[in-house]
Amino acid sequence: MRKNNICMKTKLLIVATAVFSFFGCQQERQNSTGHSLPADSTQTVYFGGDILTMEGDKPVYAEAVVSANGKIVFVGNKAEALKSYPQAVRFDLQSHTLMPGFIEPHLHPLIAALVLSSEIIAPHDWHVPEGLQKGVGTHEEFMQRLEDAVGRRGKPGEILFVWGYHQLWHGDLNRHILNAVAPHTPLVVLHRSFHEAFFNDAALALAGLKESDFAKNPQMDWHNGHFFEGGWMALAPKLGPYMLQPVKYKKGLRDMTALMKKNGITTINEPGFPNVDFNLEYTLLKQEMDKNPPYEVYNILNGTQLSRMYGGIEKATEFIESAPGQFNTNNITILPSQIKLFADGAIYSLAMQLKEPYLDGFKGKWMTPLALFEKQMNYYWDKGYKIHIHANGDFGIQRCIDIARKMMARNPRENHGLTLHHMGYFTADQVDQMQELGIEASVNPYYVWALADKYSEYGLGKERAQNLVDVKLLVDRDIPLSFHSDFAMAPAEPLTLVWTAVNRITSAGVAVTPEQRIDVYTALKAITIRAARTLDLQHKIGSIKVGKDANFTILAENPLKVDSMHIKDIMVVGSVYHGKVHLNKLSAN
Repeated sequence: MRKNNICMKTKLLIVATAVFSFFGCQQERQNSTGHSLPADSTQTVYFGGDILTMEGDKPVYAEAVVSANGKIVFVGNKAEALKSYPQAVRFDLQSHTLMPGFIEPHLHPLIAALVLSSEIIAPHDWHVPEGLQKGVGTHEEFMQRLEDAVGRRGKPGEILFVWGYHQLWHGDLNRHILNAVAPHTPLVVLHRSFHEAFFNDAALALAGLKESDFAKNPQMDWHNGHFFEGGWMALAPKLGPYMLQPVKYKKGLRDMTALMKKNGITTINEPGFPNVDFNLEYTLLKQEMDKNPPYEVYNILNGTQLSRMYGGIEKATEFIESAPGQFNTNNITILPSQIKLFADGAIYSLAMQLKEPYLDGFKGKWMTPLALFEKQMNYYWDKGYKIHIHANGDFGIQRCIDIARKMMARNPRENHGLTLHHMGYFTADQVDQMQELGIEASVNPYYVWALADKYSEYGLGKERAQNLVDVKLLVDRDIPLSFHSDFAMAPAEPLTLVWTAVNRITSAGVAVTPEQRIDVYTALKAITIRAARTLDLQHKIGSIKVGKDANFTILAENPLKVDSMHIKDIMVVGSVYHGKVHLNKLSAN
């Protein structure tokens, strides 16, 4: 099987490389010959392959698409396109597939930059621009890799961040273990969830942290150097200068850009900006975006973090409402009248709130105290905001639903678009309630692949673990649904998210709850037009339609015409961003 896979990849590489060379020559040739007038480089006609528009409930194809000045100006018949736009550059797809540009409606540049510039020691293999970071599955392997990382990268006076630890794979971890590994090197181990962190003494001292600073915060364990959920969120701003160390952080953002290009992503959204420090995060992000990479960044501001920073919800909202005018650029946009809030804890930490108890002593946690969370929801609801909520477990989700029901009774709103993000575990009854109240969903189907095996044994038990992210429940009720990676909770690979939802295969190769599989076209909608809807940008991006931005993803194969198990391995030949073509230098890795 491995030999056959290698042969197939090699064949695809040869084809893709030939296509890469051809596309460049074809554009140049058609730019200077074949027309009585010079070709107009602001206009391009795409033809010669499957052009999947993502308009409608079933697949709709066009023979040709024309872009001009970054917008789609024609969708339809090839002959008519060539006749109507004789000066356009001709781009022959050579039987490849053109789709709307992939959209990541929930991706964190800060997490991406920090993870990609840190040492990665995770339970599963992790692809980075430099290659593959192999996963480790035991405590001994984790500790060996950690010791090696300290030896290679540790420096006095500089925090070494290590990401990927998970207790179910890697065993116990605490401050005392880290002190033994790194007695002099400041060391912070970030949990796979990014909702927890473990510090050694040197890191606590370097950051100037004192136990008295957190005396009133129940979500920390000073003795073990462990900060989690609200405790970690409160601590993170104090680490801003170390997490956002310019040289490393800029490298991480460059790597993030490389992943966006490689995987055909033309739009990302950060739901919850800032994470640590608004000015530092924005300044460094803007420096990367000033290079004009082939994607754009939207930001939904973080109501919880900004309330802490500004000393209250009203002052924070004054800033939130002034921010677009101060900070929007040609490729960074703060979405107005949208806000991010936080309900329960992370699924990777087994801290989501569940109605039925966990196995093995795990306990759910609230990221925001319940009284404050309800106050936040009501405040932004009454101001007419679209509310995005981090909510994972069925009890956390029920809390959001119950508050929404009361808000609707008190102050009815149509098309409010309140959206629950992640939704690790939920029930059919809750989805019925969401449908009734007009609540939408943006989910991470990768949880099934990464967690169903281990959580069948620990924490959840088999029934709940195999019913993580039951997207068919949402699809059957026509609840608007998008997919996201929450990078780095899943790889920033939209086709992998599609593959997971379509096949429901775990990391051990086990098929679970096949009745919750969805069809490929519906899954593709979740990374295109429905992802645009999550951001209220469906008028601008997400499908191939006249008047929308000319953002496309070019695939070596049509996801609708291959075996469903192959979808995640389809090569992304390149992308088109605002009418400009960007082709990948493809490799077999």
